Amino acid sequence: MVPVPRIHAQGNASEPTLIDQWRAITLFGRNVASYKFALEEALLTLRPPEGSVVKLGDLAEPFAMAICRHLRVEDKQTTSRSSAFLDACRQFNAGEIERSKLLSITEARGFNNVIDAFHIVAGADVPDRFFHDERGTSDGVRVTDNFNRLLEAAGGGDIGNENEARWRLVETAWRLEIGSSMLATYEETTGALLLPDRHRRRTSVTSSRAALNGYQQGRCFYCSSQISTSDLATLADVDHFFPHTLKRTEIGQAVDGVWNLVLACRWCNRGSGGKFDKVPAEYLLERLHARNEFLIGSHHPLRETLIMQTGLTEGARRSFLRDFDGRAVRHLVHRWRPT
Repeated sequence: MVPVPRIHAQGNASEPTLIDQWRAITLFGRNVASYKFALEEALLTLRPPEGSVVKLGDLAEPFAMAICRHLRVEDKQTTSRSSAFLDACRQFNAGEIERSKLLSITEARGFNNVIDAFHIVAGADVPDRFFHDERGTSDGVRVTDNFNRLLEAAGGGDIGNENEARWRLVETAWRLEIGSSMLATYEETTGALLLPDRHRRRTSVTSSRAALNGYQQGRCFYCSSQISTSDLATLADVDHFFPHTLKRTEIGQAVDGVWNLVLACRWCNRGSGGKFDKVPAEYLLERLHARNEFLIGSHHPLRETLIMQTGLTEGARRSFLRDFDGRAVRHLVHRWRPT
């Protein structure tokens, strides 16, 4: 499987945790339709107990309602040209069929290509399955203890946010055909990533926290302390690696780019020993480069954005960061490292 990167090594990095594997499914699983995201949402909504069989009829409603909700925002939910199931969802949204009709179509057609492919990452199953396909014997899926352990694990509360963020990014990438126009920037007042809509206006796509968190494993970019996208007590700050105050200089236009955004704990971002308007230590610049290269190499929906913002080649991107770092230090003088 493709491992989700660890910004800070914890334990045996060669043994992916359950959260690692769930995030790998969300971040790197096959994307030919958005059904994987809808199935994740349905399971997280139902939270079935260990060993139970969830009938397709029970999965159908939360699964279909998730698809219908996204269709109201973005009609492109698959890379294929047609889908009888999606057409039924559109008809339901338009008031042309009843809920019962939609659910019967969902049960018959909605799960054809998602249950069997759910656990596949990089051409093979993840080591630990969250359910077993028992459609042939029980007309449903049997939930394993891994799913319940996932929900109980530290950081498990964020996976629903991450799933929704990934879904919004993927469907937007399909709509824009992942072209060079897909340049995302950060909007500070809403905490959202902005992308151009069909009329070239900037429109909110998804929460920056949820979009970035899967790649930081619920850890502060700087000090590795636990952060969250949902728990107010440990809620992550979206931090400009090169400080936001640089917007007042000749290099300032670039600082709101995705390449410069990381998640930080409150202590590192604004605590008594926090970074504030200082430039991070040089070893952290290498960490930022590695994070950006990973997103580009993993064909993340924001891949084109990162390339357009920082350079066409790995060497050009490294030079971009070093040059930006040098100019930032000349403006702000002081460097900072986490305590």
